[in-house]
Amino acid sequence: MPMRDTRPPAIALMGPTASGKTALAVDWCQRLGTEVISVDSALVYRGLDIGAAKPDAATRALAPHHLVDVRDPHEVFSAADFAREALPPMQALAGRGRVPLLVGGTGLYFSALLDGLSELPEADPGVRAAIAAEATERGWPALHAEMAAVDPAAGKRIKPGDSQRITRALEVWRLSGRPISDWQQAGAPRRFPFRVLRLVLAPSDRAVLHERIERRFDQMLAGGFLDEVRRLRADPRLHPDLPSMRAVGYRQAWAHLEGRTDASTFREQAIAATRQLAKRQLTWLRARHEALWFDPASDRARLEQALDAFLTRPPAD
Repeated sequence: MPMRDTRPPAIALMGPTASGKTALAVDWCQRLGTEVISVDSALVYRGLDIGAAKPDAATRALAPHHLVDVRDPHEVFSAADFAREALPPMQALAGRGRVPLLVGGTGLYFSALLDGLSELPEADPGVRAAIAAEATERGWPALHAEMAAVDPAAGKRIKPGDSQRITRALEVWRLSGRPISDWQQAGAPRRFPFRVLRLVLAPSDRAVLHERIERRFDQMLAGGFLDEVRRLRADPRLHPDLPSMRAVGYRQAWAHLEGRTDASTFREQAIAATRQLAKRQLTWLRARHEALWFDPASDRARLEQALDAFLTRPPAD
């Protein structure tokens, strides 16, 4: 006979961008009297509002959100930061008898929180500054080659233009003398302190998702997205290699405002990049074999049944 699982419940509502997660989350928050833990790498940044589809004040009044607007856009917010900062509000909600609702599409954040990350060496500003100076002098492809020489696995996984991950891999190597791939493989799994219902919201027809992405981006443009990026570009601390400015849409808008693309090309590139993001998100989600999949247009009744069954059935270990 299985032992009773005494961990408090939590819900993970996952899915690609523009799949309708926020609308469903607001409904469930009101019905369950709970709050959202945002699992989105763009929403953590202040000032990234229109292009990140950040829930507005009215939405957040109906469904309070945590992990939104917690960093300035010149700062770095890692998956480890997310895991560390997401757990306290989850525990606070559980302490009040509420069911935390994790909502978003950033797979690395979900993995860091639910599955744990290896105990990598902490960031060192001095080492990072040295790597940045070398990149200015030698270029990121040269640093990528240096990283690949000591860590072939990372060399295959990390692209030559991914300055953030190249920096981290070289930093870990220089601080510890061990490749970052070794550290990541050595991470010991630990049991997450919540039992989690993992739900994926995704249109079964890819064309529907593509149409939603295009329509939403046009709404962003009409809502002043380029003016938002102009304001961000006026901040001397920001540059296009920062994680915040590499977010989908923002990177393309920055290039457009630099005069490197016309308005039509900018729109096409931003929509294409968003579709590629959705494809990567779906690929990651398909590897989550424990997750239940639902089409937002046709599976609402099944979604509600899955939620009710999870919240009412006796938990088994």
